[in-house]
Amino acid sequence: MTNFLGLRTTIYKVDDLEAAKTWYAKAFQTDPYFDEPFYIGFSIRGYELGLLPEDISGEKQASVLSYWGVEDIQKEFDRLISLGATVHEPPTNVGGEIMVASVIDPWRNIIGLIYNPEFKVK
Repeated sequence: MTNFLGLRTTIYKVDDLEAAKTWYAKAFQTDPYFDEPFYIGFSIRGYELGLLPEDISGEKQASVLSYWGVEDIQKEFDRLISLGATVHEPPTNVGGEIMVASVIDPWRNIIGLIYNPEFKVK
């Protein structure tokens, strides 16, 4: 038994908070519920997506990859690309019916997508 209860919050650091707020509102098709100069928060079906300001002084390195559940991975992958994201990993079958993909947002954050019909929120 684990003490971990599942994904609650994913934070992406961005160097232009206002532009990122607009992009993420379009990408996730929802407006932020919390909007301050130090943090912008979106509620994505009960999970938190947060944006924090970041001062980029060198090349950003990937350190966290969170997967957001979707029903149609190719459709969402293509939609994010159309919004200005770039391909990190195209939709790939990782066993059974489970598919994963990831894109890089305009601020060099990796957004993971997963279709997993076996996963159920408890």
